[in-house]
Amino acid sequence: MGHLTHRDLNASRERLRDQVAHALRAALISGELRPGAVYSAPTLAEDFGISATPVREAMLDLAREGLVEPVRNKGFRVTEVDERDLDQYTEIRALIEIPMVGRVTRIAAREDLEALRPVAEDIVRAAREHDLIGYLEADRLFHLTLLGLAGNERLVETVGDLRKRSRLYGLTALDESGDLIPSAEEHLELLDLMLAGDAKGAEKCMTRHLGHVRSLWAKGDRPTGE
Repeated sequence: MGHLTHRDLNASRERLRDQVAHALRAALISGELRPGAVYSAPTLAEDFGISATPVREAMLDLAREGLVEPVRNKGFRVTEVDERDLDQYTEIRALIEIPMVGRVTRIAAREDLEALRPVAEDIVRAAREHDLIGYLEADRLFHLTLLGLAGNERLVETVGDLRKRSRLYGLTALDESGDLIPSAEEHLELLDLMLAGDAKGAEKCMTRHLGHVRSLWAKGDRPTGE
């Protein structure tokens, strides 16, 4: 025991699995669950004060997202993402998302783009309120919905998978330093460029945003004092 900060979970069986998964994602982001470490469902269940079944089910959900991997007779290992992985994931995302932002700018209906403004504002609000889970959820919704306006479902699935695999630790450090807010505000800048019909400007903004995100994550992954 002692792996996780105590969290009160009080829900029906149907919702408990989702609540546990949400809490585990928060623990991954904060670094309470360490990359490379193996955690058993019964041990984590003791931390939560619940039975092992919903914890095991939640961990299987995270395994499907690429956040953990099953280890036979031991539990689940938190997957590790190294600098080479991050560079490759970012490169693939850039090859897909930058030109697609230009395409969506040219073909999307104005009302569909404008509908993303509340989501972009949620990203900024979450960054300012230190709501890291809310930040990631709104960020994912914004980017995947934006790509979805191109009408290619397989492309959205591919980028969604890349985002899951390149989720990073140390987000708390970025939040505490205030570096997360400028990155969040880039979503509003991107949206304004797209609404103005500036496809080239939107592509440049997305290029900068992906590079910004990559450098921020690398900064957040460094040990304290480095």
